Amino acid sequence: MKAVRKKTNKAGGRTQRSADKREAILEAAATLFLRGGYLGVSMDDIAETSGVSKQTVYVYFSNKEALFVAMVSALSNAASDRVHNDVAEFREGDDLEGYLTAYAVRQLQIVLTPRILKLRRLVIGEVGRFPELGAALYAGGPGRTITTLAAMFERLAKRNVLSVRNPSLAATQFNWLIMSAPLNRAMLLGDGAIPTPKEIQRHASEGVHMFMAAYSK
Repeated sequence: MKAVRKKTNKAGGRTQRSADKREAILEAAATLFLRGGYLGVSMDDIAETSGVSKQTVYVYFSNKEALFVAMVSALSNAASDRVHNDVAEFREGDDLEGYLTAYAVRQLQIVLTPRILKLRRLVIGEVGRFPELGAALYAGGPGRTITTLAAMFERLAKRNVLSVRNPSLAATQFNWLIMSAPLNRAMLLGDGAIPTPKEIQRHASEGVHMFMAAYSK
């Protein structure tokens, strides 16, 4: 039994080291690509920044394009995880408008950060050459948000809390009612246009109030 346990621990250690190396490569890629763009970064640069050999980088990613797409997916999914994971289920007696406003504020605070805005600008600039970048960003960002919201609104409709006939449409309307104006301003006008926490709270409250006017029971 001791020998088996020792072998399992070694295997687990190798798995963790492998995951750590991959994570280091992705983090280095994010730092460099967001700073220098796709053409301004080489695999040598990424290897040096991540602290691994160039050969090791190629073990995990077959070429720079594959690493670029993986980086976009990783950052998109990590941001989405922060928005959607650990969101408490709406409970009987909770304030629905307050619940949705808290969700909207969380979404805005996470998306409207310099790093995520840089990622979006980078993808828009490169999507002509790499269409899969747009698909990766959409799947991890708006696509996941709309799917999650649609499921939430469907549950709330079944509980007779909201009056929603088309959950996907309601989710799309909620998402862009909350995101469109502040996101467009920050994307086009730069980080100086990122709203303050007070402005985010006010915008989220007003957007949710309008949504509730259309869908509340």
